[in-house]
Amino acid sequence: MTLQQLLYALTISEKGSMNKAAESLFISQPSLTLAMKDLEKEIGITIFRRSSRGVELTNEGADFLVSARQIYQQYELLKDKYTGENNIRRKFAVSTQHYSFITKAFVETVKKYDTRNFDFAIRETKTSDVIADVGKLKSEIGVLFESDFNRKVINKMLRDNDLEFTPLIDCRAYVYLWKNHPLAGKDALSMSMLKDYPCLSFEQGEQSSLYLAEEILGENEYPRTIKATDRATMLNLMVGLNGYTLCSGIICEELNGSDYVAIPFKEDRSHKNAVMTIGYITKKHNIMSDIGETFIQEVKNYLG
Repeated sequence: MTLQQLLYALTISEKGSMNKAAESLFISQPSLTLAMKDLEKEIGITIFRRSSRGVELTNEGADFLVSARQIYQQYELLKDKYTGENNIRRKFAVSTQHYSFITKAFVETVKKYDTRNFDFAIRETKTSDVIADVGKLKSEIGVLFESDFNRKVINKMLRDNDLEFTPLIDCRAYVYLWKNHPLAGKDALSMSMLKDYPCLSFEQGEQSSLYLAEEILGENEYPRTIKATDRATMLNLMVGLNGYTLCSGIICEELNGSDYVAIPFKEDRSHKNAVMTIGYITKKHNIMSDIGETFIQEVKNYLG
């Protein structure tokens, strides 16, 4: 098994076909096909299932490429650090729950690098996808939160994907709503005060679970609920329907605008407040890239 073979396999997976991968690698398709057959024979599994429509990863192949991607990324980092001969466009991606301050940190990170030499990506997505993206090294870093309510489930998912969680900040619940909402002038808001307004939350897909909710206090029952898939839609629902959501209170006004306010949540006997620990997840034993370190520092700068 060689680094070149690993690169070939990763490129085929990315391009989805032998032809496109061969063109990208500047080799002939027969040479690429032969290299993959030799690799599959050596490791004793079928990585790709070939058809007239292209290639598909097998389950064994998907597991193999997670390790291959980890090894090749570390090789690129070492080569770049000690020889400066890495001319391949480097990639950096973050998968995150919907936090505007993470987008802000990502923006500040990108500004520090020449985008002609890097491929950047930020994915605001479902909690399960944040974990899956980092587990498969589709993203180097993921951002999500843990609480007493979801910690056991989240930590099991992290262990299953060989990931580790690093805390960044602890927060209590805030109510986030439009500045012209009837309750916007209050010093604190209780559940009884919110009962006549729809609670907004991010959709978590078909396998949704209360433990995967992005909103703190997601385990409570709300008489009116509406789900959304992105931050822009949620902000529109706040304006159009006087909806609200429960969040950390850490809001980036530069990106979300000044038309929204965060008000402390007021607990009562039936609805206790809780602590959410926002942190980042990474693959265990993986060396973080310089871009990743820059990004985490930008997050800390904002939270600081």
